[in-house]
Amino acid sequence: MSATENTLILETTQGPVTIEMRPDLAPGHVARIKELVREGFYDGIVFHRVIDGFMAQTGCPHGTGTGGSGQKLKAEFNKEPHVRGVTSMARAASPDSADSQFFIVFDDARFLDNQYTVWGKVTEGMDNVDKIKRGEPVQNPDKIVKAKMAADKE
Repeated sequence: MSATENTLILETTQGPVTIEMRPDLAPGHVARIKELVREGFYDGIVFHRVIDGFMAQTGCPHGTGTGGSGQKLKAEFNKEPHVRGVTSMARAASPDSADSQFFIVFDDARFLDNQYTVWGKVTEGMDNVDKIKRGEPVQNPDKIVKAKMAADKE
């Protein structure tokens, strides 16, 4: 499998963000995110919850944090630390409630370790993540214009 098969590119309203996916850490989550990307699920979805110094969350089709794709994922908690640039799955109270929502960590958030599924890390464009508008909810939020796998041709 080529490296580009596990490289996710988010074209955001603040610029491109490249994420190296980690199927070695969370194979089920990575496979599902790839499916959603290839279906166009993330295209046009906003960053609905963005907390300064913590994280930027996206992946809700309603833009409110209340929705998903309708397919819950079994937790794949791992030892990877929640540090700047890490991508991890959002979930409800149940460990097995992650769906399509994920977040990108702005700063160390080690209190999340072993409680949320880390599935990747930003390798380019973290400066663009830093520019995402803050808020809960965000007024006039930034969004993912298009999500694509680097291995896929345009």
